[in-house]
Amino acid sequence: MTNTAKESKAQRVERLKRSKNPWEGLEEIRRFAREGFDSIPPEWIGTYFRWWGVYTQGDGAGVTGGQGGEGRALQCFMIRIRIPNGLLSSDQLRTIIQLHWITIEALPDVLEALARVGLNTMSACGDVTRNVTGCPVAGVDADEICDASPLALEASRMLAGNNDFYNLPRKFKISITGCRVWCPYPEINDIGLTAVTRVVRGIPEVGFSLRVAGGLSTEPYLGARLNAFVRWHQVLPAIKGIAELFRDSEVLREHRERARLKFLFLRHGWTAESFLDELQGRIGFQFDPAVEESPPADVYRDHVGIHSQKQPGYCYVGAAVLRGRITAEQMYAAADLADRFAGGELRATNMQNLLIVNVPRLNAEDLAKELDAIGLRVGGSSFFRGTIACSGTEFCKLAITETKSFARWLVEELEERLPGFDQHLKLHVTGCPNSCGQHWIADIGIDGKKMKVDGRLVDAYYFCLGGALGLHQATARPVGYRCLATEVPEAIERLLRHYLSARQPDQNLRQFFAGHTDTQLREFLAGEPVKAVTRDLPPVSARGTVAQLAGGDGD
Repeated sequence: MTNTAKESKAQRVERLKRSKNPWEGLEEIRRFAREGFDSIPPEWIGTYFRWWGVYTQGDGAGVTGGQGGEGRALQCFMIRIRIPNGLLSSDQLRTIIQLHWITIEALPDVLEALARVGLNTMSACGDVTRNVTGCPVAGVDADEICDASPLALEASRMLAGNNDFYNLPRKFKISITGCRVWCPYPEINDIGLTAVTRVVRGIPEVGFSLRVAGGLSTEPYLGARLNAFVRWHQVLPAIKGIAELFRDSEVLREHRERARLKFLFLRHGWTAESFLDELQGRIGFQFDPAVEESPPADVYRDHVGIHSQKQPGYCYVGAAVLRGRITAEQMYAAADLADRFAGGELRATNMQNLLIVNVPRLNAEDLAKELDAIGLRVGGSSFFRGTIACSGTEFCKLAITETKSFARWLVEELEERLPGFDQHLKLHVTGCPNSCGQHWIADIGIDGKKMKVDGRLVDAYYFCLGGALGLHQATARPVGYRCLATEVPEAIERLLRHYLSARQPDQNLRQFFAGHTDTQLREFLAGEPVKAVTRDLPPVSARGTVAQLAGGDGD
């Protein structure tokens, strides 16, 4: 009897990856540009382009406007650019002027223009090692343990574009930092290396703590710390060994939604001890035992403001980019300011902010004023500074809600409602359960949903509260409260006013939320006792497909 079983999504993607290394397909991309959009086969549209940092752009309706858990695509692309350790020059910033609305005809020219200034998009998406992140003020931070950026750059060179690692089960994210505040979020990376110092026979030695398998999406998992002190010269072999372990984990290739490294821990019984044993067996040497570390306690990690550097007489200036959206005009202006007031060096951060480094102290205040004037605030409110948002339905085919314009409106509303609020706040807006907006690690994380009003589906948000990283790490608690998008500012205002009136001396938001039950927090949000609602709604797609679960492609 002939086996007519339908090929699963995971089986199809694995077959396509085995049949072609997309990094070898540049000439095909050039041919598509000559012959037009209709010449592009489905396997490039849905899979191979991602290895080049390229996605088809959504039509603005998001997931509910399409079929099979994915929205309709336009005949244009959005592009991610890989910036290892967030290091940029003013010339590079001037080049990054178009991330959306790229036509196939223009795509090769865009890729070549980026290459001319030392940037590329390879490995920015796809089942590969993504952009290797690090502390954006590495080498200038006055309080850093070490400058780990050389390791981050070398790790990127080792893996990105390496044909031995073009076919991983899913995305693979690496963070290497020498700072004390862990600003690149090592806790939610597949590999998180954080600098520590030990003393051996009276001599200090800098090495690294090692965390593995962190990730968010629909099932958050904060990375497991291994019992290992990773010496400087062991970092790259350790990273390569973990990448090989991940690549060779066939069990992770069986289901696309359970293919991240974290699922060895969440589904397959792995522990920190068994992972370490497997890793050491692969790399052929043993690590020394881990030493005591000092995770940051409730530290804001955004680098916004004016900060002294280790270089005497110099500082860096960090500006908040509201909802992570920056215009071409702002990028050109920021590049010009970096040249005028400093040496043309900029840094990009995990919280979607922009820094200018090596600024002479005498220029810092003038630079800050100029940045404020172009809408990049150095001294913004807690809401302007702490709000981030994913792409939302405007561009993303998996999103349920519009997020970018909503986030701007939300910030404006909260600044007007709570003008004196000065507490550090992480307010994260994500348009679907996949957590590209990282709502699981926010003080207030809101997760996009749909609600029916007068027979029409409208945007709504579900609240998760109390997420944190560092010493008091915890994923945000789904508290059972959902409201229309138009009602979100009032709900947050009620919550924060209750916090301001009822908090204990020096009690921050994380501590306040931890001291109250879900029932109490729902009442603070709603202004009255309300019953808990489930986090996910029944299927809501107008075409009869499930819209609230898009497959764990985020974070």
